[in-house]
Amino acid sequence: MTNQANKENMTANTVGRLCFRNVNALAPMVRVGTLPTRLLSLDYGADIVYSEELIDIKMAQCQRVVNEVLETVDFVAPDERVMFRTCEKEKDRVVFQMVGYTRELSLSAMENDVAAIDVNMGCPKEYSTKGGMGAALLSDPDKIEAILRTLVKGVSKPVTCKIRILPTLEDTLSLVKRIENTGVAAIAVHGRLKDERPRHPVHCDFIQAIAEAVSIPVIANGGSLDRVKAHADIEEFRKATGASSVMVARAAMWNPSVFRSQGLLSVEEVMEEYLKYAIRYDNHAFNTKYCLCQMLRDKVESPLGKQLKSAQTNKEICEGYGLQEYYKKTQAELQYPGEFSPKMFLLEWSRKENLEQPRYETVQRSQDRAFQSMVTMTGKKYRSTLWEKSKKYAEQASAIVCLRVLGLPEGRAGEEYSGLVGKRKREKNNEMPDEEDTTTYFGARKRHLSENPEDLTTTLCNNCVKLLLYDRNKTACTFYIKW
Repeated sequence: MTNQANKENMTANTVGRLCFRNVNALAPMVRVGTLPTRLLSLDYGADIVYSEELIDIKMAQCQRVVNEVLETVDFVAPDERVMFRTCEKEKDRVVFQMVGYTRELSLSAMENDVAAIDVNMGCPKEYSTKGGMGAALLSDPDKIEAILRTLVKGVSKPVTCKIRILPTLEDTLSLVKRIENTGVAAIAVHGRLKDERPRHPVHCDFIQAIAEAVSIPVIANGGSLDRVKAHADIEEFRKATGASSVMVARAAMWNPSVFRSQGLLSVEEVMEEYLKYAIRYDNHAFNTKYCLCQMLRDKVESPLGKQLKSAQTNKEICEGYGLQEYYKKTQAELQYPGEFSPKMFLLEWSRKENLEQPRYETVQRSQDRAFQSMVTMTGKKYRSTLWEKSKKYAEQASAIVCLRVLGLPEGRAGEEYSGLVGKRKREKNNEMPDEEDTTTYFGARKRHLSENPEDLTTTLCNNCVKLLLYDRNKTACTFYIKW
């Protein structure tokens, strides 16, 4: 292929800033590919990170929730379990991997939070195959093609898939060509048969033949045990397979610094950095413990390993690594003074009322790098006229304006929670305006917001809200509200 053809092909397969050529990727791994491991892998040099494989039926039942405390986007199951958590730092490089695809699963709510969607068609484990998904799909090319075509047509982000090789090269090449024709952006190939395990050698010749047979990027996978042990080995595996890119699983599970071009770091140092991410993003303690145990490997029976296994909380895990002060500091930073922040109140109210969740638009001015935010709620926009020192405070300010206008609780200290029922509904019998009226009340004062769009101004300083209420004569009444 000529250089020009290579350039054109790379452009054709670069969708939404994510390119699958010449990249090193963290492979999807059950229980391991959660947010802390993904972020740590990116820190060490991974170009793309895959989520752990998640079952489509379970994801179809999840609700997208913006977690204001952690600054994450969570997909929460009906039983309140967080099935998938992501954040801004990985937004352009995280690939969400699912097992199967049902009509009930709407990816529209998720595609703006991830860089691509991947379908697992190679997992040989029973939880994937028992529903006819995972590696079970390899025997049903028609179904594979239907799933991929539906996704490619239905989502705006790149769609990829991960497969295993078939018993014959002829059948394998036939399958990957059909997959290519669906319009997927790349294909990851684990160079083992469905019934083979890590102890079996990886079939580099099959991956090489696939890379030569298709024009889309091929991502080689399966070399961790006998080929990839350090960063330099990744390139050697790429050359041995002729693939565009490499996907690393077990080697990254044991030490994510395998992506580090300067060389491996000690496992002890890596575990500490992993644990900091686990604390910062409130990772489930049992998942934190599982991932750290994978890094310890044969040292799991050491004094540290035994202390880790006996720990039941992230706080107890931190004690084993001497990170008690980091834990205390991080927990203090993540705590709001009140039970709920204004943004959390507004979000909970929208969920309770079955309304579209609030949308925030924030701008930063160049002269002092201050922020101003506007929130859209039920088709109306609310903002503070003051500029805040951070995006977080600016969004909270706009949420307070919205809550004030709607007559909802704002998260002030001592304020009655009252089940997030708005004042306006409670005071309906007192001839208060209906939900569509642009008139609001503060005490006995009645003001028309449409006539004075800047009559609500807030600023936040040390978790204190300064609220200015202007009357018809532009006289300001100032209130400081602790929340």
